[in-house]
Amino acid sequence: MQIQAAKEAMDDAQESANEHQGAMEDRFESFREACQIQRDMYARQLDELITTMGMLRRINATKVNHEISLGAVVLTELQNYFIGVSLGEIKMEGDSFFAISGMSPIYKAMAGKTSGDTFVFRDKEYKILQVF
Repeated sequence: MQIQAAKEAMDDAQESANEHQGAMEDRFESFREACQIQRDMYARQLDELITTMGMLRRINATKVNHEISLGAVVLTELQNYFIGVSLGEIKMEGDSFFAISGMSPIYKAMAGKTSGDTFVFRDKEYKILQVF
């Protein structure tokens, strides 16, 4: 849905830039430049969303993870995580999970660990309760 919304916003900004006719040429050019800047912003958002979708599609949802890697769900004493893309907090069936990227510093601290292991991030020790 976000990809479609970004495409539509980008197209609308481009259409506004192409169709707007102002009384004064300078005002028209300023408006057109603003529309182009807005279109470029939506194009960047679209590119990021397509990259995010590609990353999510590479995750094998049927794989049972025994160690922390892309696609794993990690339960710790302090917080729960989904390793995939950075989406922030996700609530599911009353539980909170933080969707984090495989490039994030906290992922790098926990990568390769298994249930029962600990890792330290920002001076806090996390005990891994379960990985799946």
